[in-house]
Amino acid sequence: MRPDRARPGDESLRHVAVPYGSDEAFVSLTVPRVRAALDEGRRVLVVTGPAKLRLLAEALGRDAERVDIRDSVSWYVHPYRTLAALHDYTRGHRTFVVGEPVWEGRSERGVRELIRYESVVNAALRARPAILWCPYDVRHVPASVLDHTHLTHPFRLGPGGEAPGARFVEPSDLVLDSDRAPLPEPGGDAKTFEFTARELKRLRRSVGEYAKAAGMDGDLVTSLVLSASEIAANSIEHGAGHGTITMWVEDEELVCEIADPGGALHDPLPGYIPPELGSPRGYGLWISRQLCDLVELRAEDGLLRVRLHLAMGP
Repeated sequence: MRPDRARPGDESLRHVAVPYGSDEAFVSLTVPRVRAALDEGRRVLVVTGPAKLRLLAEALGRDAERVDIRDSVSWYVHPYRTLAALHDYTRGHRTFVVGEPVWEGRSERGVRELIRYESVVNAALRARPAILWCPYDVRHVPASVLDHTHLTHPFRLGPGGEAPGARFVEPSDLVLDSDRAPLPEPGGDAKTFEFTARELKRLRRSVGEYAKAAGMDGDLVTSLVLSASEIAANSIEHGAGHGTITMWVEDEELVCEIADPGGALHDPLPGYIPPELGSPRGYGLWISRQLCDLVELRAEDGLLRVRLHLAMGP
């Protein structure tokens, strides 16, 4: 699937970075915009921390009853599940969403994937009649994250109001640290299985048995088996028709790499954009990104490698 394209004259996504420097500034910026969105008949969602949610509720008064709220900690646990939730929330409605992740305490990998999510939103929701405000508390958000907001947001709120960003980069062109770096070699205890179209059932069994023997939680085993099976099925249908799966445990994660000797990357945003409703295609990588903690792809010398990472326990 390719991202929807807004037709001329139609309202489409307006994605705005909103830097601020105090709780008072957050409230003074957000409350008038929320009220304006309600007056426009928009569905309104605010995602931030409990303290700011309380401040907004006090400032909005009775209007607060017309606003959907979520806590940042639970809403932003997994960037691509967040993307799916946002995609569902904005379907069929004119919306205004204030979304403020918690950046402190995230791993380097977690920060990178959240930045990528902020970029992919521009493609996933491009044709939606949605306004997405992303507040950044300049007192606490890391400087590197603040710098990336110029690349991931087409608009920025400043003293003169919302203005187009001069440094915005289309999601398909965004390159983050390590995106093109070679994948590390598999761990020393790695085990490799070959597969063809006739062996998908055996592949699922082998992946499940390896994960269980490694000590993975039962529900996570199911997620890993489904993800690996989807990617292998894609390799059979669209690639060489066969390949290998290599599995190993590393840093309390189970890593599963599917290698397809006839694969290639044609989609500039593979697995990041939700499939269209009713579409028979486009689910493999999307499902894997939803179920796994990280999905990495590399295509080199005719070999496509899809590496799935999933924690051993919840």
